[in-house]
Amino acid sequence: MKSLYSKFAITTILIMLLSGLLSFLLSNVYYQKNLKKQNDVKMTNIALEITDLIQSQDQINLEDYFDHLGSIGYQIFIINETGKQQYFGAAYRLKNLPDKSTKKVLQGEIYHGIAAFPHKTFVTGFFANELRNTVGVPFVFKNERFALFLRPDIKLLFNEMHLMFGWLVIGIIVISMFLVLIITKFLIKPISKLNKATTLIAEGDYGIELDIRRKDEIGDLATSFQTMAHRLEKADEVRKEFITNISHDIQSPLSNIKGYLKLLKSANLNEQEKTYFSVVDSEVNRLSYLTKQLLLLSTIDSKRDLLDKKRFNISEQVKTVIRQYQWVLSEKGMMVSYSLPEASYIGDPSLLYSVWENLLTNAIKYCGENGEIEITLKEMPDQIEVTFKDNGIGLDSAEIERIYDRFYRADTSRTRSVEGTGLGLSIVYSIMEMHNGEINVQSEKGKGSAFIVTLPKTLEK
Repeated sequence: MKSLYSKFAITTILIMLLSGLLSFLLSNVYYQKNLKKQNDVKMTNIALEITDLIQSQDQINLEDYFDHLGSIGYQIFIINETGKQQYFGAAYRLKNLPDKSTKKVLQGEIYHGIAAFPHKTFVTGFFANELRNTVGVPFVFKNERFALFLRPDIKLLFNEMHLMFGWLVIGIIVISMFLVLIITKFLIKPISKLNKATTLIAEGDYGIELDIRRKDEIGDLATSFQTMAHRLEKADEVRKEFITNISHDIQSPLSNIKGYLKLLKSANLNEQEKTYFSVVDSEVNRLSYLTKQLLLLSTIDSKRDLLDKKRFNISEQVKTVIRQYQWVLSEKGMMVSYSLPEASYIGDPSLLYSVWENLLTNAIKYCGENGEIEITLKEMPDQIEVTFKDNGIGLDSAEIERIYDRFYRADTSRTRSVEGTGLGLSIVYSIMEMHNGEINVQSEKGKGSAFIVTLPKTLEK
């Protein structure tokens, strides 16, 4: 897809070329309709003045006189009644004058070859160096009839001028194109800045400053865009602050509720009361986990540029996560196989621990009873790659596009058969951004998923 800059530049240059072509065509039409007749009359008058001078001066030397006229810028063809022909001045490119035209002039008629010259596109007749593109007048010298055919020697008259005009036209076209490219770049530059700013806002970076000082529509757009960015930044700060505060406020009463639930658990309860207790305890744990995820996400958002970097062993960290959830895996009859060779990395250990924890719990949730999970680690010269693969429900293309959205869950039915908050993969994605890493997924509906984490070693430099 072409950029706006190239479209604008190409369009402007095409307009210039098209306007130049149209101007030439219109000029040609004007020549054919008006200038050609005027030139014919002008040259006819000159020819008549020449013949009047010859007929009034019997002692004049015709050849010397016509040589002189040829040297100052005329192409001349003379023919007498016996058929003797003479040329003076520059040679004609085409000697295509019909015999009947010479006979008519010798008989006393005037030949208007310039006015009658055929129409030609792109080549005006005024520059056609042909014998028929002349004017012819009769004259008598020493009782002998002659026919004089005359046209201006364009090459002689404009030998230097036509070169100058040619270079002038070429220069105008080249300079115009060069200026179009520069001006287009100047016009498009603020739009490019706005486009980059839009990308930054889409990535959650609202603290942008646009250095666009223009008093036109683009300047107004930049000002409005800057205002919008600042308002979005404030709204985002309010949102983050609200999530943090509400998470803290909810966590406190949840802790109290969990404490009282522990007391109730030790009391003698009947079967129905135990069922009620189990439901309440499950919901409290679920709500507590949600608030913890919200707090973690809020912390990540507020400290994107503040990594507590340390060197640690990724392999040992992933193994710790597996051991932590071993009882859940055993309870569901799930099998975990892993290949985790030693791999040292400099990053934020606590944040990356959340990555492995979220990916493992995500695999457990969507894998189901008696499922299989495979975890592999590969260390390369410039990056470390960790893969969590399961044989669970899998994802379709529409779900893959949204899995990193906050609160989105592939369990569209929202049943409790698959627990979760819809924040886990969003947290993973944010942590990967902080480490300049990537999280990619390969999945097929009904055949499982593979989440691939790529951590570049750039943070170690």
